[in-house]
Amino acid sequence: MKVGFVINPIAGMGGRVGLKGTDGVYEKAVELGAEPVAQNRAEKALKEMESGHEWFTAGGIMGENSIKKYFPGDPIHVVYGSGYEDIGDTDPDDTHKAVREFLDCDVELIIFCGGDGTARDVYNEVGTKVPILGIPAGVKMHSGCFGINPESSARLFNDLVDGEADIGTVEIMDLDEDRYREGEWEIKLHGEARSIYEPHYIQLGKQSFRSVKEDHVKHDIASHIIEEMENFPDHIFVLGPGSTTAEIQKLLEIDHTILGVDIIKNKEVIQLDVAEKDILKSAEDSAGIKIVVSMIGNQGFFLGRGNQQISPDVVKKAGLNNIYILATPTKLNKTPYLRADTGDEELNKMLRKKKYMKVVRSYREYQLVELQV
Repeated sequence: MKVGFVINPIAGMGGRVGLKGTDGVYEKAVELGAEPVAQNRAEKALKEMESGHEWFTAGGIMGENSIKKYFPGDPIHVVYGSGYEDIGDTDPDDTHKAVREFLDCDVELIIFCGGDGTARDVYNEVGTKVPILGIPAGVKMHSGCFGINPESSARLFNDLVDGEADIGTVEIMDLDEDRYREGEWEIKLHGEARSIYEPHYIQLGKQSFRSVKEDHVKHDIASHIIEEMENFPDHIFVLGPGSTTAEIQKLLEIDHTILGVDIIKNKEVIQLDVAEKDILKSAEDSAGIKIVVSMIGNQGFFLGRGNQQISPDVVKKAGLNNIYILATPTKLNKTPYLRADTGDEELNKMLRKKKYMKVVRSYREYQLVELQV
């Protein structure tokens, strides 16, 4: 197969430092101590992929370095750029140009590593001409072209090669990062692309659920978490993004950032819109960490998508039994599995060993849901 391959080197850097994305804020992410994640996640997928293909890629850190590491015996063509070794040298326009070169070379599939912004850039050049496959590395990943983790993207590729997966139509979505950072949720459908479809490995599009009854249920869920705060006054409660978690702070009549991560202790705000390092620092002066997150409807992700500030180090310090996953019954009925895209094999093994997690679905009411990691 003739395969195009490109990495967005800055994808995902803004997550742990609380920037909710990296588009247009790369310099600020670096100032805050952000570390590159995309190349590592790309290579987790590449090392699981079958060799024996003809590769078309961009220079240096945009693909060449990784492809040559894992497929030294395959024909490799660097068709765009030649010396990209510094992350700051690249921008979305490079992705567009590389993908146009791939199309000129008549590739049969384009694999990219990034988030929804990269998916949009690739789609804008490709449309439905050839299938695309995403290796998840961004802060935001709502599009249906991504594997549920890098290894799943590799399985999708291998299944396609072996004739065990089909090509289907998926939605390409993206969130306006500037408005997202201001606390506004504006997600748009950019179009429908072709991608590899296999329901166990590919993520479905995000779904939102809201009704009058759902709002009452969220109130009950929030009441349960507030009771837990009263039971553990010396613990910090780390609240992830989402309207369900925001209901907790509304009931407490305290400030909140609906799309950020906040720290609460003894029902009072410690810090709003925090980064990973803020959580770990606050934990030093507390009896422990309680993590409160909602899951993405239809996809099931409760860690690693939109809440990277709650990092593997934070989760391991808290312990899996100190995670409260929140979801209304309607959302649970549409979401058969819980998923976590942590990028940390030690934590993934802990999750696989646990097999099931409790989800808070109402006041003092739980449902066991199977983990798919």
